[in-house]
Amino acid sequence: MSVQAHSPAPPPSFLSVPPRNAGTPVSASQTRNPITIRLRKILGTNFTDEATTEALRTLSELYGTQSTAPVSDSKVQTDGPDSDDDWSDDDDADVGLAVEDHREGLNETASRARKNLRRDLENKLAQGSQQFLQAFSEVDQKLDELQNHVAAMRIACDEAETQLRLSSEASRSLLDRAESLRSEREEVEMRKSIVMLFLNRFTLSDEEAEAITSRDIPIGPRFFEAMNKTEHIRNDCRVLMSGEEGPTKAGLDIMVSTSSYLEQGYEKIYRWCSFEFRQLGRDIQLEVDSTMQQAICRLSQRPELLSEALAFLTQARQTGLLSAFLDALTRGGPSGLPRPIELHAHDPIRYVGDMLAWVHQAIAAECEFLESLFGLGGGQEDEGRARRMVGAVRTYGGSEEEGWVKELLNSAVTKLCVPLKVRVQQTVRSQESSIVSYKVANLLQYYMLTMRRTIGEDALLSTTLSEITEVSYKVFFDAIEAHGRALLRIPLDPDDPSLTPPLPILEHAQLLREIMQVYDSSLLDDTTPEPGQTFNRILDVMLDPAMDMCTAAAEEKARYRPQWDRAVFVLNCWCYLQNVLEAFEFTSEKCRTIQEKIDERVRLLEDEHYENILRDASLYDIVATIKSKSLSDPLSHVLPALQLQPALARFSLWLSSPEVVHSPRLSALTSPFLHSTIHRVSLARVTKAYAKLCEEVRKPENRYEAASTLLGMERPFGQAGVLWAIFGLEEESEESEAE
Repeated sequence: MSVQAHSPAPPPSFLSVPPRNAGTPVSASQTRNPITIRLRKILGTNFTDEATTEALRTLSELYGTQSTAPVSDSKVQTDGPDSDDDWSDDDDADVGLAVEDHREGLNETASRARKNLRRDLENKLAQGSQQFLQAFSEVDQKLDELQNHVAAMRIACDEAETQLRLSSEASRSLLDRAESLRSEREEVEMRKSIVMLFLNRFTLSDEEAEAITSRDIPIGPRFFEAMNKTEHIRNDCRVLMSGEEGPTKAGLDIMVSTSSYLEQGYEKIYRWCSFEFRQLGRDIQLEVDSTMQQAICRLSQRPELLSEALAFLTQARQTGLLSAFLDALTRGGPSGLPRPIELHAHDPIRYVGDMLAWVHQAIAAECEFLESLFGLGGGQEDEGRARRMVGAVRTYGGSEEEGWVKELLNSAVTKLCVPLKVRVQQTVRSQESSIVSYKVANLLQYYMLTMRRTIGEDALLSTTLSEITEVSYKVFFDAIEAHGRALLRIPLDPDDPSLTPPLPILEHAQLLREIMQVYDSSLLDDTTPEPGQTFNRILDVMLDPAMDMCTAAAEEKARYRPQWDRAVFVLNCWCYLQNVLEAFEFTSEKCRTIQEKIDERVRLLEDEHYENILRDASLYDIVATIKSKSLSDPLSHVLPALQLQPALARFSLWLSSPEVVHSPRLSALTSPFLHSTIHRVSLARVTKAYAKLCEEVRKPENRYEAASTLLGMERPFGQAGVLWAIFGLEEESEESEAE
């Protein structure tokens, strides 16, 4: 394709073919013309074929270099930047000649290519063959050299193999010896590893032995690890001691050596704990670290050493707590805050309360310290042991650690008992007010119960508080008993017309009310099965003299006043005392006792009021006659109609008076309930008496003429139901009929 692109057009003699008419047939001479055959062959060639294209490209490369020489020297290159746009005529002529020469050169090249193509191809093939031969000759030379090297290497390998075979035969005995030595070495190494494992498990290293025995190494993790290993060695050594042939010598030696190390370790722990315990007496705020807990846990396996060490702790804590208590009493806290407790000695309740609160706080801190020391507090409690709530009774499971805690806690507060007891007793015995004495006694009882729940009933402090509490209550009971005796000695004015409780009773009731308020706010009775049981003695001491005084005063009034005023006065006083007690639930038993006495007095007053109503209603003599007459005598003979009719008229007139609704005699009662109850009961009895009268009059054996007319002349016309309606006792009428 490149040849055709650069080749000039063929000469006209070869390319000019006379035109052929459409109807003129082609002759045989024309079809055999070489030029025609060549043209058809060329025109029928498929230039899209890759092989044809490659062949044409090869020819173009082979003959293209010779046809471009004439053109390269021509002057037609005018593409430079300095070329002039205006050409001369000479230049045009030169360009034409150059083009013509170029065309002639191309024609010659094509002609020569057609003639010498076979020869050129053969030359090219020959030239390529020469190059291949030259290259293969070099390869053949290299292969010869390689063959020589391989042969030399084969000879060397044969020599080495021969030498190796000779060496192997010569060293076979050495190899056998080395193999036996290797097996012996492996056996020795295995025995060595077994021995090392045995030594590591059943002996202590130098560092571990030094950690146990040396005083330069403090108590700490390194020491405890060495102690743990020593104990593990002794536990594992029991296997060596339990063989069929009896204890082995190695086991005995190991037990002896480890026993010595353990004793030295326990002795070291004892000395360290003794020193640390002596230092604990200087501080109030105590903290226990894990090292101290582990040391106590280790030392508990030697109770005699632990007991001696804890003796130092007990002495230190006794001295420290006593010194701190005395400082709190006289000096106060750091920088004077809080202020000294004895500054409030003028206020007995605060003074005693501050001392007891300080002791309670110190015991709580001491108990927490001891529980932490023995690993009993917080998250170190056993899972089966329930956590104790604040204020709940402290229970001990019987373990050895809990026994130590209980004993140490009791010993630590021993020296606090004497100064506390002396000051509290002085304060209690110097009180004149029974209210203050009772408040102090209640306060002491509260802390006594708290201490029993905290450190147990057998503790020295609990016993001391119990004694102080008994003394306080004795002082209080002595005061209220003296007050009751003084109350009985107070004279009352017999001419006083008032039937209300006198002033000494009011003051005494106010004192009792204050005492009950103190008891109710103290909540001390939660430990007793029946609320108020511990307060009954106080009520007996306070109320019995007051009730006796009311009775004695009523007797005095009876000498100068009517008998009726005596009963009303007693009921007013007792009802007032009962109202004072009813405000508190724990006085229910005493209220029932007073209510029984009031009911007895009310029954007597009801009888007296009933008789007074009968006299006012002019029925007293009639009712007495009916009750006293004999069964053989007719009523009309004892109580004739002429005597009965005026009495019934006066009774009818009385029914229209205000006394039916409200009795003036009962107006002095301070209790509206008693007033209403007594009056209603008396009216009911009057109604029943009238019904009995009507019944007796209507009986034929009593021989009243026109009995219905006699009864029906005046209200209630001989009908008890009308009288029930007049008194407003319909419901009671129904109940009486039902009965």
